[in-house]
Amino acid sequence: METTAVNDKGLKLGINGFGRIGKLTVWHHVGRKYFKEIVVNIGREVGTSLEDIAHYVERDSTYGSLGQYLYGHMAEPVISNLDEEKGSMIIDGVPVTFLMSSRNPAGIGWKDCDVKLVVDTTGQFLDPTLPADHPKGSARGHFEAGAEKVITSAPFKIKDKGIPMPDDAVTTVMGINANDYDPKKHKIISNASCTTTCLAHMIKPLLNHFGPKKILSASMSTVHAATGSQEVLDRLPKSGKTDLRKSRSIMNNIILTTTGAANTLRLVIPEMKQIGFIAESVRIPTSTGSLIILVMDLQEEISGEPIRRELISDIYRQAADDDPNGYLHFTEKQNVSGDIIGMPRAATIIEGHETHTRTAEVTIDLEKVPGIEKDVISALNNTVIKIPITQTVIYGWYDNEMGSYVNILGDRTVAVAENM
Repeated sequence: METTAVNDKGLKLGINGFGRIGKLTVWHHVGRKYFKEIVVNIGREVGTSLEDIAHYVERDSTYGSLGQYLYGHMAEPVISNLDEEKGSMIIDGVPVTFLMSSRNPAGIGWKDCDVKLVVDTTGQFLDPTLPADHPKGSARGHFEAGAEKVITSAPFKIKDKGIPMPDDAVTTVMGINANDYDPKKHKIISNASCTTTCLAHMIKPLLNHFGPKKILSASMSTVHAATGSQEVLDRLPKSGKTDLRKSRSIMNNIILTTTGAANTLRLVIPEMKQIGFIAESVRIPTSTGSLIILVMDLQEEISGEPIRRELISDIYRQAADDDPNGYLHFTEKQNVSGDIIGMPRAATIIEGHETHTRTAEVTIDLEKVPGIEKDVISALNNTVIKIPITQTVIYGWYDNEMGSYVNILGDRTVAVAENM
């Protein structure tokens, strides 16, 4: 468990939304003890009493109990001092207050609670171009409510494609482009997604070694655990919905879906704009623990070192050794998804045992290549050339909830707080 000294500024942390990421963010920061107090906006009444919220906080079907998460099997109860009138409790020594009156960010009482930094985990307010008074709510509404900085736990989604990204908004992945965040300029920070976080840490070492010109194309598929947006049992689709698969039971099916990881990746690694890239996703009936299968086509050099499995493994092994944050892991062990659940701050765990490469020659007729002048073609003795291409397949595990994403989101949050 990563711990950080309590901030000497007396900063409180606001969390908007109390689903999977919101709840686990509370777990993370209660354990980390950087913020002196946490204020959670649920935005609606819950159950019959504050006891019901404490029950939800203390137990988790994926990660066990909060006490065991913090202290292991010898843990004692960690939630106390429930105050129904104030909507507050003490969780492992950290005061936590719950707000239940407003789902619109502009109406949340951040100012009254002296909260200046908010992590929005709702997944609803992702368009940084919308004004604070937008009728359906906006991330900028948090500023109207008293916040100074907002971190979203999902990628930005600008609905009007003709509007550019605002100057005060930025997307970062810790360990990749964390320094793109300018505390004097940026007010809304996207922490990207769990998949983009894993993917960025898989691709960056290869880009550093080969450069973008040697990477001819790339594709990825994420075999992703279920999320709260999916149905437990089959249901009729809502009005206007065109993807019928999203209404099917995740308990019984492998479901094809989409991912925006490719678009977000280009924001955090601009070199990827030079490379053709496709990203796909399938959802499977597990609660957490996901896998990226990355396929890259690399151009061999006649005089260079052959691209083989051993070279790819060495690149990752060295990158993991050099990673000051410990976000990249490399292993030769044979893992299954359950083995990586809860692994702290691991953006990706490269499954080195399964890395594969295969080299073949691609035949190209230069006469059929657009843009080559006819006089150049006529001067050649042979217009057919053969280029050696190596395809490599790399597997990267990630705990899409606590282990990878929430812990790294916590690092992002503390880094923003340090400059407030």
